[in-house]
Amino acid sequence: MAHTHTTDVLIAGAGPVGLSAAAELRRHGVRCRLVDRLPERLPYAKAVGVQPRTLEIWDRMGLARAAMENAAPMRGQLIYANGQERARIELELPPEVPYGFAALPQYETERLLEEYLAGLGTVIERRTELVSFAQDPDGVTVRLRTASGAEEESHVGYLIGCDGAHSTVRKGLGLTFEGGALPEEYMLGDVEADWDLPHGYGIRSLHVADDGSTDDLLVCIPLPGRGGRYRMSMLVPPELSTRTTGRGRAGDDGVVHGLEGQVAPELHHLQAVVDRLAPRPARLSRLRWSSVFRISHRIVDRYGEGRVFVAGDAAHIHPPTGAQGMNTGIQDACNLAWKLALVVRGTAGPALLTSYDAERRPVGEEVVGRTVRHATQGIETDPDDPRTLMLREAQLLVGYRGGPLAHAPYGPADAPQPGDRSPDCGGLTGTLATYPLRLLDVLRGRTEHVLLLYADDIADVNAAAAAATDGGGPARAGLETIAVLARGGAPDLAGTLTVPGYRDAAGEFARLYRPEGPTGFVVRPDGQLGARFSLADTAAALADYRTATSMPG
Repeated sequence: MAHTHTTDVLIAGAGPVGLSAAAELRRHGVRCRLVDRLPERLPYAKAVGVQPRTLEIWDRMGLARAAMENAAPMRGQLIYANGQERARIELELPPEVPYGFAALPQYETERLLEEYLAGLGTVIERRTELVSFAQDPDGVTVRLRTASGAEEESHVGYLIGCDGAHSTVRKGLGLTFEGGALPEEYMLGDVEADWDLPHGYGIRSLHVADDGSTDDLLVCIPLPGRGGRYRMSMLVPPELSTRTTGRGRAGDDGVVHGLEGQVAPELHHLQAVVDRLAPRPARLSRLRWSSVFRISHRIVDRYGEGRVFVAGDAAHIHPPTGAQGMNTGIQDACNLAWKLALVVRGTAGPALLTSYDAERRPVGEEVVGRTVRHATQGIETDPDDPRTLMLREAQLLVGYRGGPLAHAPYGPADAPQPGDRSPDCGGLTGTLATYPLRLLDVLRGRTEHVLLLYADDIADVNAAAAAATDGGGPARAGLETIAVLARGGAPDLAGTLTVPGYRDAAGEFARLYRPEGPTGFVVRPDGQLGARFSLADTAAALADYRTATSMPG
C-alpha cells in the first residue's frame, strides 16, 4: 500500500461546498487536499440560486465579479394556481445591500471556484475516493482509492466531509441523520421556452384539486444565456416513476435524495406538463439534460467529532425551495475554514472548533424546517412581513447571537450586535482615492479578524489602537485595525492616524452600525461581528474575545 505525504486538511467531495472549504483554507495559507470520486464536473444545473450573502462571501474572496459576469439576475417569482395569477413576489432588498439574487448553474459555480482554487495552487484529485478513516489525538489516518484502483494511506491533520447526502464521512463518524422523504417524485430539465413571460422571474404554477391539495406542479427558474432558458421541475408521470419502473435507487443508508441517473425524461414529457400548467403557451426546445429526482429532509445530530467534520449535504438535506441548500453549505465551509486555519497555524486552541457545531447546526435545523414548510405550503404562506422574508431568504439574517463566540451586546438592541452579519455600507473616503468606497472594498482580500474603530476624534482612535496592540503590534493582537472617522470629525486623516483610516463621508456607517460614541467592532473572517464595545474598554473587550475564541493574548 502506497503512503503519501501528510497535509493539514483533507476535504472529501469537490462540489460547491468542498471547493469553498478548500478555497478558504488555501486563502488562509493552510495546506489541503481536495479529492472527488467523479472523473469530471457534472454538467447539471442542480443548485441554481446564489444568495446575496454568498456573493458577499465571494466578494471577500475576490470572486464576486466573475460570478456576476456569468450569472443572471433573479428579480422575483410569479405564482399561478389553476391558470390564474395568485401572487407576484418581488425580490427586493434594502438599498444598502450590495448584491441581489442571482441564478448560476451549479456547474458554473464549480468551474469558477475550481479556477479560483487552481490560482491558489490546489487542484482537484479526480477519481479519488475516501474509503475509510480513523482518527487519533494527533490527526486522521485516511484510506483513499485512487484513479488507478490502488489504495493509499495518509495521515492528515483534519478531515472535512463535503461528500453529499450519502457521505462516507458522516457514516464513519456514526452520526445520526434523522428526517424523512417527501412522497412526490420530480423530473428536472434544462430547456428553452419561447413564451413572453417577464425576464428574470421564476414561475411557480400549480393545479389545486377540489380538496385543496396540489396535484400538479411546474417550477421554472431562469438561467443565464440566450433568452428563455430555464431549469424546470415538475411531478413525474407514472411511466417515469421510480416506484413503478423499479429503476430508482437509494444509498445503503436508506437515504433517497438527489438525481436518479437511470431515468432521463424526454422533451415531450416536459412539454406535456408545460401544456397543462404554463401561464402562457410555450414550445420547449434544446433540452440539455434531464433527470428524475427525489427529495429528503434530514440533519445530523452533530457537525463533527474530534478532528473530523461534515458540511453541506453531508450534514443537512432538504427541499430546494428558496435555493437555500448550496448557499447554506458554502456558509458552513466558510465558518469552519477560518477556525481551522487559526488552529492549524497555532493562533487559536482546538476548543475554537467546537463552535462550528454550536453556530451552524441551529442554522441547518432552521433551514430544513423552513424549506419543508415552503415546499409543502408555498412561500407565499409565510407569516413574516415581506422585508423579513426577503432578508431571510437572502441569508442576510443568519447570525449567532448568544453563541459561544459572541461578545456581550453593547448599544441599541436592534443595532448590529455580536453574532450578526457585519453590514456593508457605502460612502467611505480615504486620503488618496477620489471616489467613495464600500466597506466590502476595504475588507476584500483580508483573512484576519478586522478591528473597526469608530470615533469623531482621532486621539480616541489612536488610543484604542494602542490598547488593541498592547505594544506588541497587530500580529500579536491577531487583528487588522482600521479606523472609521465620523462624518463631522477631524478634517485631516493623513499623518495623524496610527492605523489605516477612512471617513464615513456619507454617514452610512453611522446609520447602519448605530455606534453610541466612540465604538469598536470586531469583524470575523467570515464577515460576522464578533464583538462590539466602547473604545474606552478596548483592551478588556479584546481580551474577552480572545478568551472566547481560545486565541492567546
